[in-house]
Amino acid sequence: MSKVILVTGANAGIGFELVQLLAEKGHVVYVGARNPVSGKEAVEKLTANGLKNVKFVEIDVNKTSTITAASKSIESAEGKLDVLVNNAGIANFQKDQNALTIDVSTIRETMETNLYGLIETSKTFVPLLRKSTTGAPVILNVSTDMASNWLQSQPNSVLHVVAYNTSKAAANSYTIALANELKKEGFKINAVTPGFTSTKLNGFRDGGKSTRDGALALLPWALLDKEGGTGLFIDEHQKELKW
Repeated sequence: MSKVILVTGANAGIGFELVQLLAEKGHVVYVGARNPVSGKEAVEKLTANGLKNVKFVEIDVNKTSTITAASKSIESAEGKLDVLVNNAGIANFQKDQNALTIDVSTIRETMETNLYGLIETSKTFVPLLRKSTTGAPVILNVSTDMASNWLQSQPNSVLHVVAYNTSKAAANSYTIALANELKKEGFKINAVTPGFTSTKLNGFRDGGKSTRDGALALLPWALLDKEGGTGLFIDEHQKELKW
């Protein structure tokens, strides 16, 4: 059964690849992007590859007005939303993120997108997700293993980047709360990490997997049915990760 899916931050990177994978399976997929030019270019590229079921919607998760407008636009065109993928995010790795020297403004800026934007987007789209006709409304929050407090507390842990890790750990906490609140309605809400992937977010750091492989790790969690799990934190190997 074809689903209507929105992927935020989807004009490039893992988000773009996930849109392509979903569209290849016959789903109607919206490329959510804050920049209309890059968003429409992404749709044109996918359309040129033979995918006619991809659409653009402007959405900046830091601007409530665009989130609301995107919801109304999709509702007008489709009447429902089956899957929301909260993929938009920032890292601010170029800034000092050491625990004792970080500027609090860096934390605020990162939280604005990775936590507050995710919350506002989820809240706004839940009413439209309630109109899903495919059995189980899905919210997939793209996370990172660096958000696992358990992993970060291990003696050999690295990359204690305060703003990014804290924002993603907080988003994980919201995932737990939202999953519990909407469980009785049949929602499937999970946090999934694609694993270390070379993207613009990390300056295309060497050693990571391709964006397509990162998207493949997310794919099954975007397409859960009634039997799927909820309130889970999943790693790149499809195994449950400790929060």
